[in-house]
Amino acid sequence: MQRRLFGRTLAGSPDALPGYRLDWLEVRDPAAVAASGIVRHPIIHATGADSDRVPGQCLRLSAAELAHADAYEGDDYRRVQVTLASGARAWVYAAPSLASA
Repeated sequence: MQRRLFGRTLAGSPDALPGYRLDWLEVRDPAAVAASGIVRHPIIHATGADSDRVPGQCLRLSAAELAHADAYEGDDYRRVQVTLASGARAWVYAAPSLASA
């Protein structure tokens, strides 16, 4: 998906998001399903529980690439700023209830 959306594989490093859990969302937007070919997409939710953690990669994007990602993501997600396990600040796409976090 990275090559399709950004034209390249993004550089990044392993990290994790503490206090969140991973769930699955059935995407309602036909355009999003057509673009990805997938009906069930991962989505994160804040729990605040120390035992919850979502492992992943912290990717490096330019401002233009971040804007392109915003345009790609549907109404089921909102971009919010979080603190990763490493202490780095990052943007993630999460459930709309996190839009004010």
